Amino acid sequence: MQERSVITCRRLVTAAAELFDRKGYVNATLGEITGAARVTKGALYFHFASKGELAHAVQTRGCTLLAQSVDRLAARSSSPLQTLIDFTHWLARGLREEAALRANFRLSRELRGEEVAGGDFTRAWMTTAWSLLDRAGAAGELQDGADRTGPQTLLAAAVAGIELLAATDMPDEELTARVAALWDLALPGLVGPSGRTDYRTTPP
Repeated sequence: MQERSVITCRRLVTAAAELFDRKGYVNATLGEITGAARVTKGALYFHFASKGELAHAVQTRGCTLLAQSVDRLAARSSSPLQTLIDFTHWLARGLREEAALRANFRLSRELRGEEVAGGDFTRAWMTTAWSLLDRAGAAGELQDGADRTGPQTLLAAAVAGIELLAATDMPDEELTARVAALWDLALPGLVGPSGRTDYRTTPP
């Protein structure tokens, strides 16, 4: 019984993510979500008291995926900057494959400042990315004494651009190549003329 409950909850979160991504929070109805999940309204309310709670579960799912991915990527490399590069490739691929990531970007915009937005995905990825940037600086991978404001803003703009590109119909190979080209251009400015040059800008 417990296993069935877990499966039902997972199906509801998956269906909600897909509908929030396609239609937005306001336009996605609970009836559509239960229909897509193939469960009853009673099963929905057993797990979630409101659409707001369901949105929060989708946000939690996105933040969990983000944290797990960064942990896996960091375990592969001792370089925070390489982990950051790999993180942007993971995000580009994930936006094509995982509705919870796409839905989280949309929920962060639509629910900004509202009580339901308990786990802000935009804040989570920004905090993660900027933390990796700070760790890269502490590890001596960035130019000495360089102000972090510019790189942080560039990184935020890059992720916003990756989300936009991932939403187009360009082939996966082109999306990957564009993320790599972004880093080919940005790395010399980040590491300086005397910095490392052996960073991999392609996906791991």
